[in-house]
Amino acid sequence: MVSGMNEPILPLPEAEVARGWARYWPRLAAELSPSARGRVRLRTLSNLRWMAVAGQSVTLFIVYFALNYPLPLFGCAMAVGASAALNLGLTVRYPAAHRLTNREATAYLAYDELQLAALLYFTGGIQNPFALMFLAPVVVGASTLNFGNTLVLALLAFVCISAIAVVHQPLPWAPHETLNLPPLYQVGIWASLVIGIGFTSIYAWRIASEAARMSAGLAATQLALAREHRMASIGALATAAAHELGTPLGTIAVVSRELERALPPESSEAEDARLLRGEAERCRGILTRLARPEESVIGAMDRLPLGALLDDLANEYRGGDVAIAIDIPQASSRIPEPRVWRAPALLHGLGNVIANAVDFARSQVTVRAIWDAKELRVAVEDDGPGFAPDIIERIGEPYVTSRPGSYAVAETDLEPAAAYAGEQGMGLGFFIAKTLIEQTRGNLKATNLDRGGARVTARWPRGAIDGEHQPGTSAVL
Repeated sequence: MVSGMNEPILPLPEAEVARGWARYWPRLAAELSPSARGRVRLRTLSNLRWMAVAGQSVTLFIVYFALNYPLPLFGCAMAVGASAALNLGLTVRYPAAHRLTNREATAYLAYDELQLAALLYFTGGIQNPFALMFLAPVVVGASTLNFGNTLVLALLAFVCISAIAVVHQPLPWAPHETLNLPPLYQVGIWASLVIGIGFTSIYAWRIASEAARMSAGLAATQLALAREHRMASIGALATAAAHELGTPLGTIAVVSRELERALPPESSEAEDARLLRGEAERCRGILTRLARPEESVIGAMDRLPLGALLDDLANEYRGGDVAIAIDIPQASSRIPEPRVWRAPALLHGLGNVIANAVDFARSQVTVRAIWDAKELRVAVEDDGPGFAPDIIERIGEPYVTSRPGSYAVAETDLEPAAAYAGEQGMGLGFFIAKTLIEQTRGNLKATNLDRGGARVTARWPRGAIDGEHQPGTSAVL
């Protein structure tokens, strides 16, 4: 949209930042709420705190008794003892497998930062080499908590480092000697701690965020694929039931025919026998269709010509305002039309692509199939708005969506929040389609058309979905 010459406009980067923060603050409030569940157990933090208590105790013992460096032993012992007392109290209060909420985990990690700050206050502030341990609580939080809680821990660490850099007791040193580091060097230590905490926490949070979102997306993919397998199993069970029931129904038909012949033609018993034989024949007809899925409306052949398979997939989405056209090369092509397997991964993957195109198209969706001796391609085109420029490079990642008015997992989230998990437009459709297509040795690519609209192209090497063995089986393709 182009603004008038005299109309002041907000520069694009600032506008994007403003929209981003407007979307972010409600999520930050949700992350910091008491009910937001984290992914860390109490036992994990307790074990880490016991390790810290042991390390701090050994260090104090060596400095005070082995090196004979003077230090306020009582204050240091109180700081270490407080951590031990907290661990004992939590052990009595909660079971070992208790899973902490985000707020609880943030509070416990914040205590660890404050305890470390108190210990460093008594032992030289940031001049103490162990000031590097401020990294530990922040990195643990970044790898297990959401962005809002990680930000709280990072800001608290910044405040603690800044405070003990200004106010602290002397660094324990040899008696009658004083170690005075140059102010510029101390500023360098402060800057390195702040930058190190910022970099390592962002890095750990990004890795944990991508791993958690990918795991959630893959779980959704497995659920979708399991549904397709269950539907395929129903067809197999129907075929087995048809064969098993064929014999007793044949017997019923024969017996009813004999009864019909033996009874007087005009009697009511003969009419009942004719009705029984007719119903038995009807049941046998139904079972025959079940036993031959290619003639059944609820079954399907194992393999179909590519055009027939695409038309079958498109039928599910026809009937609305969007027309779906199937474009297949003429039969005079030098290479015959391939017959592809009706593998659940292929059906659900292509079905998701077509469904996505129908959702965004204005009036027309075209499904084109192209093949040669080396490759088989299916392109789904629509006349909609196309993919947004800011997400087209990330299409295929879980929870990346351009659907207006819907929720997806943002960059600040580790996984879907409960408040958004039931909404439409979670950005999983294309991710599921891409994952399932890749399971059939194919790949998926999304582009925008010059004339407007979007195109999603699936490619397979010949033999991947039209070979001798069904994709996903144990046979070597």
